[in-house]
Amino acid sequence: MLFYTVLAVSLYVIVFVIGLLMGANVKDWAEFTKLAAGVVGMAICITLIAFLIRWILRNLRKALFGLACLATLIALFYVEENVRGKWAWNHFKSEWEAKGANFDIAAFVPPSVPDDQNFAMTPVAASMYDWIIDKNGHEITPHPTNAHPGLQLKTYHDDDANTPTNGYWAMGTLTDLRAWQTYLRTPRTNAAGATLTNEFPTAAQPQTPAEDVLLALSKYDSTIEQLREASRMPESRFPLEYDKDNPAMILLPHLAQINRTVQFLTLRSIAELQAGEAEKSAADVNLMLYLIQSVRNEPILISHLVRIRLLNFALQPIYEGLVAHKWTDAQLAEFEAKLAEFNFPADYSLSIRGEAALTSKVIDYLQRTRKVSPMRNINDGQNDQWMDRVCAVIPGGWFHQNQVGFARFYLEQCLPVVNVENREFSPKAAGHAQAVLEKLVAHSRPYNALLYIFLSPVKRWLFDKDVAANRFAFGQTSADLARVAIALERHRLAYGQYPESLAALAPQFIDKLPHDVIGGGELKYRLTNGGFVLYSIGWNEKDDGGTPAPMKNNFLDPDSDAGDWVWRSVTKN
Repeated sequence: MLFYTVLAVSLYVIVFVIGLLMGANVKDWAEFTKLAAGVVGMAICITLIAFLIRWILRNLRKALFGLACLATLIALFYVEENVRGKWAWNHFKSEWEAKGANFDIAAFVPPSVPDDQNFAMTPVAASMYDWIIDKNGHEITPHPTNAHPGLQLKTYHDDDANTPTNGYWAMGTLTDLRAWQTYLRTPRTNAAGATLTNEFPTAAQPQTPAEDVLLALSKYDSTIEQLREASRMPESRFPLEYDKDNPAMILLPHLAQINRTVQFLTLRSIAELQAGEAEKSAADVNLMLYLIQSVRNEPILISHLVRIRLLNFALQPIYEGLVAHKWTDAQLAEFEAKLAEFNFPADYSLSIRGEAALTSKVIDYLQRTRKVSPMRNINDGQNDQWMDRVCAVIPGGWFHQNQVGFARFYLEQCLPVVNVENREFSPKAAGHAQAVLEKLVAHSRPYNALLYIFLSPVKRWLFDKDVAANRFAFGQTSADLARVAIALERHRLAYGQYPESLAALAPQFIDKLPHDVIGGGELKYRLTNGGFVLYSIGWNEKDDGGTPAPMKNNFLDPDSDAGDWVWRSVTKN
């Protein structure tokens, strides 16, 4: 040991002397200290390594025995964690399969549909996705460099987010087509201030707002008629790649195109209504409802959240027509029949069970590949390669433990929020589920690491405020309020006035009155001067007297903590 100490000091002196001979400024203690520290550190390392080698050589048998014990302990740890994790997952699956659950995604895949009966396989519908996936759902690689979505139905200029907005029935507001008229008639300018060619056809002189809006949108008339013809197909099944090794990579390009199309049709149908073309407007409303239902059999949560958003767009022209008394009894009856087909409590249950099965398959994939960074990149744009190195060495049982964590959250926390048979949602159960989620992702540990990685970035928009259930409840309430409002208008058409109570509507104008999905009681209804107020007590489970809940974010979500979900017969503007 003394020898190595002397060696370290000698190296230190040699380096110091060499520095002097080379003209180093020894007064610059900061630089010299760094150099000296490096030399001393190297000497210490050499000393320690030499000491360790010497000890091992003198105690080889003990060292080998110690290494063997360490290797055995590590092996036992891996075996124990793998067995425990696999047992926990198999036990959880067996328990829930006995209750009717299924963890095989194949059980949730919509049945195949012959192409000649499938809306999604018609040329115009296929143009929603054929620039990204083929008719079997496989990604087209590489994508054509000049490919664009086939349904380029636009109500706005390219690269322009400053578009007008429509009214919103839940806030009792109507659409101001004058703002749209000005927007669609005004050409854009480039950075130099030069006027660009308008993307929309316009009349030489301004017409009525409705006429100018319809003229601007007329460039897509042939596409809409193709869609209308395609909507005569009895079935719709989009070609999603459900058997993909990693279900998180299933592509859903059709959702964005359906969203764009419904928004286009919303504006067009409102303009048609204001132009006195109620029959055309009604046809566009029915087309919207068909498009929204075209993805109802997909066991994917985001598909149904998109449907809820789009339903509230489609209800706006129905609302504006009811306020202005422009619909016929036959048109109203057709709307009501189509809205009666919406069953968001069942859709919520389907999507939660589907997500449990999809997530289980995703984790199986991660266990095989040990590559988590791509999933991290999808969820929050982080490309943490170090995660893959960690996953390469962790026990496989930890993946199974995370499977249990995900499935338990979906099935034991999210699923009880809804009673499908009674068509009711429980805000209290949803609040409890949200609290459980917050606790799950509060701190990352081996058994919840994947929940922390995958759910933390998305819980703000997907699971914020009661695990998405409030959006499903609002979606169902929206359809139910519209159905009752339609029945009230049919009563007014038949008898010249609205009834004193909702009981007068069934069965002549509606087969059965829907109940409030919050609490199961009757929807609230009262007559006002010249009209009525109809509402649900909303997510806060409190009757706020028909005061509308404030709306938030781009999903048009009502605030969970205040207000009712309201349909008025008389607007505020």
